[in-house]
Amino acid sequence: MVLAVRNLRKVYKTNKTSFVAVDDVSFDLAPGEILGLLGPNGAGKTTTIQLLLSTLKPTSGSIHYFGKDFFKYRSEILNDVVFASTYVSLPYTLTVSQNLDIFGRLYGISGKELVTRIDPLLDRFGLLDKKKNRVATLSAGQVTRLMLVKAFMVRPKIVLLDEPTASLDPDIAQEVCQFVLEQRDTHGTSILITSHNMTEVSELCDRVLFLKNGKIIADDLPDRLARSVSRCRMQLVIVDGVKRTQAVADMLQMPYRLDHKMIEITLDESEIANLLQNLAARAVVYTSIAIIQPTLEDYFLKMVGKKI
Repeated sequence: MVLAVRNLRKVYKTNKTSFVAVDDVSFDLAPGEILGLLGPNGAGKTTTIQLLLSTLKPTSGSIHYFGKDFFKYRSEILNDVVFASTYVSLPYTLTVSQNLDIFGRLYGISGKELVTRIDPLLDRFGLLDKKKNRVATLSAGQVTRLMLVKAFMVRPKIVLLDEPTASLDPDIAQEVCQFVLEQRDTHGTSILITSHNMTEVSELCDRVLFLKNGKIIADDLPDRLARSVSRCRMQLVIVDGVKRTQAVADMLQMPYRLDHKMIEITLDESEIANLLQNLAARAVVYTSIAIIQPTLEDYFLKMVGKKI
């Protein structure tokens, strides 16, 4: 494992109270794995990442990168671990080129080698013509892309990504996801990613951790978590109109939502065949049917206690 976290705990104490932000968290990150870290706001995701970067000191627990104790070999380890976030920018008064030059030098990269690394990345993200521009002149989306250039130009072994597509247009976000997969496949980069885009997480992540109240309550494949919801949605357009639709809905005795002639029924997959038989037996005529399988977003909503 390139990262092993054991019994990590962070407690904030005041004179009268204490708050447990991260509560006995343990997990591993394998070489070349993309691991999703999900959870509602306040679940402990950001605190966990700060602990993994040592910008916060844990109350207890251990972190090992590449088999080495992080707290003993911090400087050495951070040569191979980088962080990028939508919510963290670069010095605004410096140009794109100046920022990348400084960061490259911190990692021992300069001169022609630096140019050969950053120019293809800047070009990939549509920033090559912005090299001489100050960061202050860039849009939020351009700054986010620049942060990704900064992170990956040093060819790290591990990248911690915090909401990497939050401020991006859908087409650019898709390009970023493709880039992340390429980095994993080409360089074997291990990636820990937080995101509120469940579709993105499903497409990117090999495995997902779900945090709630500082604890890991799930650790599984994205599709398995989605299937664990078990409830799917069936959409039917009823020929006989609104009154007939309402009567059918009442007869079903299942959770439903009406929209003119369309009825959306929430049910277990095992109930689908029986439902269709009942509709046929009552001569209910419908013009279309769609079965919507549970998604990772459904799982997320279930875990945070919201109706699906």
